[in-house]
Amino acid sequence: MSAIHVSEWRQAFSRRNLAATVAGGYLPILIAMAIIVLPLLWMAVASFKPAGEIITMQPTFLPQEPTLDNYRHVAGTVPLLTVLGNSLIVTIVGSVIKVVLAVTTAYALVFIDFRFKNAVFLAILVALMVPPEAALLPNYMTISALGGRNTLWGIILPGLGTAFGTFLLRQQFKTLPKDLLEAAALDGAGHAKRLWRIVAPVSAPTIATVALVTIVGEWNSFMWPLIITDSVHMMTLPVGLNLLQSIEGQTGSYGYLMAGAVLVIVPVLVVFAALQRFIVSGLTQGAVK
Repeated sequence: MSAIHVSEWRQAFSRRNLAATVAGGYLPILIAMAIIVLPLLWMAVASFKPAGEIITMQPTFLPQEPTLDNYRHVAGTVPLLTVLGNSLIVTIVGSVIKVVLAVTTAYALVFIDFRFKNAVFLAILVALMVPPEAALLPNYMTISALGGRNTLWGIILPGLGTAFGTFLLRQQFKTLPKDLLEAAALDGAGHAKRLWRIVAPVSAPTIATVALVTIVGEWNSFMWPLIITDSVHMMTLPVGLNLLQSIEGQTGSYGYLMAGAVLVIVPVLVVFAALQRFIVSGLTQGAVK
């Protein structure tokens, strides 16, 4: 090994470089993981603890006497299968329609010439800046007038448009080579075939990213389902968890609440684990031509 290589090796592993690497790289990651992961881990562990191990002067991290009583109590207090089924229907139907609308709208904004195209895109950008709480009252009055209270379609309908998904897909579609689409058009392919045979497969990572964000948003949606439903048989899982909190208001019910929170989070984690490899590529795809 030459003297130059030895000098570079010593410089790379010097105390100063190691300290800078730890302080600037690993330490922020460890702090972020502690802030994010530890509360979730404690929640999952606490869901298996009896009340006496949660409310105690000598707490322990791991349960000394693990139990499933908290989950049994949640299933007995809240109609778990009903609210879980409602959440699945709302999430699946709402997410599929949202993604399809985002894909078709973005395709139209990029590859179809029509009047006021820029005005439509500007309206989508404005929608990104408006908080969803601002539309709660108009949506409530409209859905109530249509007879949508305490119905699943009343929960799904107001949120079918996704400005974020349309914007992200439009930016991705703009990076696709126009020659590819022009060649398909010369071969007689219509817009539908060009969209689903060429554009969609090439943009699969971005579409998967939009789908993941949409699924998480639909599953965790709380405010609108809480407002539009007052029947326990039409509630979604997050609203059912809120009902559990209202019923179990005493201090010793923390284990029940933790068990309910785990039931809400686990399905989202499964979906995220299945689609997480698309997130980085989907968000960065199209950034560089």
